[in-house]
Formats: sequence, structure tokens, C-alpha cells
Amino acid sequence: MDLTYFQTFREVAFHQSFTKAAGELGYAQSSVTMQIQKLEQSYGVKLFERYGKSLRLTSAGEELLKIAVQMLNLYQQSKETLTLQGGGTLTIGTIDSLASYYLPALIQHLRQKYPTLTIRLQPDRETAIVEKVKEGDYDIGLLLESKPSDLALEWVKIREEPLELLASPTHPLSSMGTITLDQLCDVEWIMTEASCNYRIMLERVLQEQRIPYRVGLELGNPEAIKRCLMTGSGIALLPRMAADEEIQRGELTALPFSHPDIRLDLQMIMRPKKWMSHSLQDFIELLH
Repeated sequence: MDLTYFQTFREVAFHQSFTKAAGELGYAQSSVTMQIQKLEQSYGVKLFERYGKSLRLTSAGEELLKIAVQMLNLYQQSKETLTLQGGGTLTIGTIDSLASYYLPALIQHLRQKYPTLTIRLQPDRETAIVEKVKEGDYDIGLLLESKPSDLALEWVKIREEPLELLASPTHPLSSMGTITLDQLCDVEWIMTEASCNYRIMLERVLQEQRIPYRVGLELGNPEAIKRCLMTGSGIALLPRMAADEEIQRGELTALPFSHPDIRLDLQMIMRPKKWMSHSLQDFIELLH
């Protein structure tokens, strides 16, 4: 059973209200209700009973509260002990491009300060990252998003992350001074997977403006996309960080194109009022 459920149970018992507990925890009331119901199903007892408009613990609820408080206090002590020792585990959910091109240097810096800290970097889909941060499987998530997709979580914008339209230096579009949407008609695209948020953003703009396009290749890895661009005739949209070295070496060209609806921010997400170890606090400072 997730310790989050016991934290929720403790707050409901303290406030004697699902609504007040939801406000204190930053959850929807339906989420609080669901967690209490799961606890009741797990133990096979009723934990709360209503008397008119008031809410109070049952005898079983009173017994569980004593145990839950001890469990949560021990958990807090264990986290504090590990934090002082610099140990423990930091789990970060993120997407492939950030895991490959943005986070390695920051993680190595953190490891120098906390040599006994275990860092788990979990590349995942955007929707899965949001869900696993909410469930507590990931301490934080790092995404490239234009706007928050789940307001039950805390979203912090780190910076704007440029998106680049890329091609081989020999591509016909590489010699043009400025590229408009009309000039992208019928070009061959090398696209990321269909669930990728910046592909979704790009295709939405192309479809809204009725710009015909053709997907020649669909690849899930930025490295594979770059290699195909260097040897083929297509164009692709990738975060600048993923192709910066190839652009600097002249192996790829960043085409002179921009659109106000094709932009992303580097966003950090976490659960509201999440307890943060010193290592997590320091990592967040590194992100800024």
C-alpha cells in the first residue's frame, strides 16, 4: 500500500473533512475519497462514519491512525537519516532527448557532491511521466511541454527550449533566407513517434494551415533521425539541444523557420508539498 494513502488518511482524520484534507494536500476531493476507499477495501473495515454533517473515526480508524502516525514518522526519520548521510535514491522521470543531451552533466555534478546517492534516470513517455510523478514512483519529472497538462501537479518552467527545423546542408531549403509554412508543402519529413508532443504540435499547425506533408520515416530515437537527415533528403523537427553539436560541426543545418505555435518549455513537475531531500533540492537548483 502506497504511503501516500496513509498520509491522506492522517490529514482526513486531523481535519475531520475530506474537503479540507484535499485542500491541504493539493488533491482533488475525488482523489482523497478514492484513497480512503482503497484503504478500507484493503483492511476490510470502515475508517470513518458520519454523524449529521460531521465526520469522525470509527474504532478501527482510531487504531489505524495510531499505527499510521508511527509509520509516517519512521518513514520521515529514515529519509532524514539517509539525507544527512548523502545516500538514498533520487528517481527522475524524463524524455529521451533530455536524458541524452541535457541531464548527464548535471547528474555527474550531483554525484560528485553525493557519491553514495543512487540516481535513477527513467526515460518514459510524457503521459507516463506525469502519472508516475502523481503516484509517487518518480520524485520529479522533466518534460518539454508548451503548457501544464495536469493541474493536480506543481509545474515549474525552467527555461524555453528552442525547437529547430533541421536538414542536411545539401538540402534545397538550406540555401533559403527565410522559410514560410507554404514552402514546406509536400516536403519529406523524418518524424519522431506519433506520441511525441512536438510532433503533435507540428502536425497540428500543418493541418490547420492545410499544408500537405509526407512522413517518409518515423523513428523514435533522435540519433537515428539525425543520421538519416545527414544521408537523406528529409527534414525534421528536434529540440536544439539534440542537434547542437551537429549544427556546430556543419553536419546539419538549422533552417531559418519559426512559428509562434511551435515552441516548448523545459518544465519540472512534482507533487504539491512533496518532501525534498537535500540532494533533490540541490538538483533543482542545478536545473535553474
